[in-house]
Amino acid sequence: MERHLLVRLLAGGDEASVAALAALRGGATYVVWDGTWPAEFHARTYARRLRHTRRKGIETLGLERAVQLLGQHDQPVRLGQVTAADRAWIFMLFLTEDGGALVACTGVRRAGG
Repeated sequence: MERHLLVRLLAGGDEASVAALAALRGGATYVVWDGTWPAEFHARTYARRLRHTRRKGIETLGLERAVQLLGQHDQPVRLGQVTAADRAWIFMLFLTEDGGALVACTGVRRAGG
């Protein structure tokens, strides 16, 4: 996926998307993987991550919202990732199967970031 298309998808306005967009505009690296997985699989996986990050006091953006949105989405999703230029934050993007829309976005501050 080309950078300008990803910029367009991240124009949603929620906290995690705004931060991911700022990172992308600030020179972040990104990848969007081929293939899809059921959104419910990711909802369960990221619900566990939500519990883990809360227990450990790890800073996140939009993780609870992403879990909710993925749980409501009944179609497969593609994964993308944006890594901030300073590597302090990593954002996971959940896109529609065709990559045409953003389903959810979440960010996590890396240890030492």
